Amino acid sequence: MATANLLLHPVRLRILQTLLGADELTTAQLRDRLPDVSPATMYRHVGALTQAGILEVVREKPIRGTVERSYRVRQEKALVTPEARAGMTKDDHRRAFTVFTGAVMADFDRYLSRDDSEPAREGVLYRQGAVMLTDEEFTELVDEIEAVVARRTHTTPDDGRTRHIISLVLVPDKPAETDTQTDIRTGTTDATEGGPGGENASES
Repeated sequence: MATANLLLHPVRLRILQTLLGADELTTAQLRDRLPDVSPATMYRHVGALTQAGILEVVREKPIRGTVERSYRVRQEKALVTPEARAGMTKDDHRRAFTVFTGAVMADFDRYLSRDDSEPAREGVLYRQGAVMLTDEEFTELVDEIEAVVARRTHTTPDDGRTRHIISLVLVPDKPAETDTQTDIRTGTTDATEGGPGGENASES
């Protein structure tokens, strides 16, 4: 477990996203995937994540008088502790969410910048909905979603698999009696009582 400040730094968040699902990567391979991050910055943030126990060194290989290390994410450590979340102020959450959404936008822009990207064929999906839940049902929903994703995190790129980034946002909402619901898939707007069933998630 870690603090929000440690995990939600823009560069460290990108490093973790790059390593997730990649099994293990060297610093050189990370630099290849994040070419806009300078070597010094990359080494500094990889070192901070390793010191915090979020990354682990899984392999060391001597190369031309230096040691090349391969790193892997310790996913059980790459989480903000409940205690740390409880201590975050509203401004802390606002700053953390800004970093998070900025990283999501950067991922999406990087995907669209590829010459071979085809959003319709590749199933790019971003949607929003609402569900009515008790506190216990909400906890169950989060556990179910995390379990579904966790079952897929140890697969490899073999057999034609493509890496997908799944970003999850859950926000309590207290709408007025008549709420306006916009379907971002079609651009249509409906006035509803309460809200439609669905999930509050974005996937790309």
